[in-house]
Amino acid sequence: MTPVTLLLKFGSVGLVAFALLVATWAALADSASPFWRYWHRYCTFLERKLRLLHNFTPGRHIAVGQIGAMVLILAIHVAIGFEGWWIALFVAAYAPSRYIERKRQERVAQIEDQLDGFLTALANALKATPSVSNSFISIQPLLPYPISQEVDLAVKEMRVGSTLDQALLNLGGRVSSRQLDSALCAILIGRQLGGDLPKILETTANTMRDMLRLEGVVKSKTAEGKAQMYVLAVFPFAFAVVMNWMQPGFYDPLREPIAGWAIAAFAGVTWLASILMARKILSVDI
Repeated sequence: MTPVTLLLKFGSVGLVAFALLVATWAALADSASPFWRYWHRYCTFLERKLRLLHNFTPGRHIAVGQIGAMVLILAIHVAIGFEGWWIALFVAAYAPSRYIERKRQERVAQIEDQLDGFLTALANALKATPSVSNSFISIQPLLPYPISQEVDLAVKEMRVGSTLDQALLNLGGRVSSRQLDSALCAILIGRQLGGDLPKILETTANTMRDMLRLEGVVKSKTAEGKAQMYVLAVFPFAFAVVMNWMQPGFYDPLREPIAGWAIAAFAGVTWLASILMARKILSVDI
C-alpha cells in the first residue's frame, strides 16, 4: 500500500471521526435536541417504573450506567475483537428496563396472592369497628409485605386529607391489577350501598381464593404445552445447523432462483403460522 493510499485512508477515517464528534457535540449542546428529549423521556419512564416498586433511584443514574456499559463493550470490541458485541449492546440497552418491569410483575403477583388475607383481615376489623378508614389503619401492621406497603401509603394519604375513596383509587392505579381492582370495587360499592360489608368482603375473599386456585391449575396444565411450543420453535433452526455441519452443502438446492426460495418461504410462513396458533391456543386468560 503506497503512502498516498495510506494517507487517503487515514484521512478519510479522521474526517468521519471528526464529523461524528461535531454531530455529537451539536446534539449534546442543544438542550432542545431530539437526544435530550429522548433522554428525559427515558429517565422519566424508568423513574415511573421504579416508583411502582417504591424505589426512588433517579432514572438518569441507570441511563448513565447503560451508556457506560455500552461504551465499555465497544471499547472491548475494538481492542480485542469481541465477537458478540452487538448482543452485549442489546442486553445493556434492554435488560435494565426489562428487569424493572419483571420485578413489578412479581410484586403485583405477590399482592394478588395476599388479597384474600387482606380482605379477610379487613372484614374481621369491620366487625369490631364500623369505620372502614379505622379498619384500614388497624390492619396495616398485620399485613405481609408488599401489600402492607401499599396500604400504608393509602393510610398516609388519608391522614393528609384524601378521602377513603380517592386513596383506594390511587392504590388501584399504582398496582394496576384486575384482581386488586375487583377487591377495591367490592369495598367501595359495599360501603356506598350499605349492607353487611364484612360478609361481602368474606365472600369476595373466598371467590378470589378459588380464582387463584383455578388459575394455578390452568398454568400447570398449559406449562407443558408452552415448553413443547418453545422446543418446536427452536428445533428447525437447530436441525438445520446440525445437518449443515454434518453434511456441508446439504441446503444448497434451496439456493435455486425460484424453486428453492419458494420452498424456503413456504416453510418459513408455515413455521410462523404454527407458532402464532400455538401461542393463541395456550394464552388462556381467566
